[in-house]
Amino acid sequence: MKYLRSNRGFTLVELAIVLVIIGIILGAVLKGQDLIQNARHKKFINDAGRKFEVATWTFFDRNGRFPGDPDKNGIINDGTGTPDVHQDLVTNSKLLSDTDNPVTLGSFSFYVGLGNDGGTPKKNVLVICPGTGGSCNGSITDDELEFFKAFDTSIDGTTDAGSGVVRGATSATFNSGTWIMTPTGIQNTSTDWSSAMKALVYYFDRKP
Repeated sequence: MKYLRSNRGFTLVELAIVLVIIGIILGAVLKGQDLIQNARHKKFINDAGRKFEVATWTFFDRNGRFPGDPDKNGIINDGTGTPDVHQDLVTNSKLLSDTDNPVTLGSFSFYVGLGNDGGTPKKNVLVICPGTGGSCNGSITDDELEFFKAFDTSIDGTTDAGSGVVRGATSATFNSGTWIMTPTGIQNTSTDWSSAMKALVYYFDRKP
């Protein structure tokens, strides 16, 4: 009898308990991954968005013009003079430092620049693009798009690359010396964030 009892299999109750424990462990792991991802997204929104926006408006309050707007016509990278966001925000005002750009989050790297949308009339924009080596990448990953979606949701309350003050752009040129960013192909009709979007454009000054 002792031999039979010691070699019996698991009961249904015991198996159920084991499965519940496994489920709890897996749930904790997945929840932990979600928390890490959410923390990364929040840091991205702060470091690539709010920090640069606050620095830009602080500079405006102190100098009566936007960084990168030497002729004070109200538009960044437009008109006469040599626009230089880096000189204005880093060298002269010390509102930002060289280590603030690019924004690095683990293995992800994003460049942040200021410029205008090239429209009529032109409007000021803050532009973010994934990049290394001083230029934006030619492609964008699904993980990088998730950062853009999180930024869009934090500002517009929804993820739409073609509406609100946060838009997607099909390309962007970044000047690593001046921190001037020139976006092209800015979306103007409702559309999903996709691999066609190479940069995020934020209309921080006026609505598009």
